[in-house]
Amino acid sequence: MTASPTPRRMVDVSGEEAWYLLGGTSQGRLLYEQRDTLAVRPACHVLEYGRLVVRAPVPGAALRGRVGVTYHCDHIHPNAGTGWAVTATGPADLITNPDEAAHYRRTLPGWAHGPHDALLRIHPQTVTAFRFAHGTGPTSGTGTPTAS
Repeated sequence: MTASPTPRRMVDVSGEEAWYLLGGTSQGRLLYEQRDTLAVRPACHVLEYGRLVVRAPVPGAALRGRVGVTYHCDHIHPNAGTGWAVTATGPADLITNPDEAAHYRRTLPGWAHGPHDALLRIHPQTVTAFRFAHGTGPTSGTGTPTAS
């Protein structure tokens, strides 16, 4: 006899807790549009003064001006399937001030150095988060359990 799988659910997280989760980790993924497709790059981040500072292996030319980006980070237990995910979306500026850039290059580890090493300041306009859990109880904003 086999046991039936434990039901999984996705629970909405408040804005304050979403920021707390985001501040408790330092790595994620930066998503941005490049040549009419979505590019995803690994990134490191730090929260400062309500802004998200991100270092990612992205060509600076792809992010000239104020562009809209999405940043995603998560922590999911591989065996249990429990954990959380946070997504922040908003306009971003390249950090070009040499002193400020030097500070963040010392603070945030990078994957690439040279032309594909960008420092961005994201001004999140939306921050959403979910916790992944087992069992029954409160669900996502849809009112029904979300299968994963």
